[in-house]
Amino acid sequence: QKIVIKVQLMNTSKSRSNAMKIAVGMLGVESAAIGGVNNDQIEVIGDMDPVRLTNLLRKRFCRAELLSVGPVPVEKKEQKKEKKEDPVVPCSCPPYYAYPPPIPMCVACPCEEPSHCSI
Repeated sequence: QKIVIKVQLMNTSKSRSNAMKIAVGMLGVESAAIGGVNNDQIEVIGDMDPVRLTNLLRKRFCRAELLSVGPVPVEKKEQKKEKKEDPVVPCSCPPYYAYPPPIPMCVACPCEEPSHCSI
């Protein structure tokens, strides 16, 4: 679904980026964009609760108005399908070479002193 929310006091780039962070941070959002005549509207596409998103924006900006909720335009879906059809190029990584495990070595030391024990 496509949701359009009008947010007042979004006149600086910092406030626009804060509004985008809030919109994109919700679960189910596929894309978000700033639009409108004065760049005071946020257009969000995805499967999420529009009332919850509006309330989150109201907490930050005090004035947020839910303008419309509707289906996603057909053109957007076709563009997304075209992007998904791009071929996937396999990764050409070098083969992994493992070193052999170390070989234990036994070293015999001759004893210089004779032992008195016969065992």
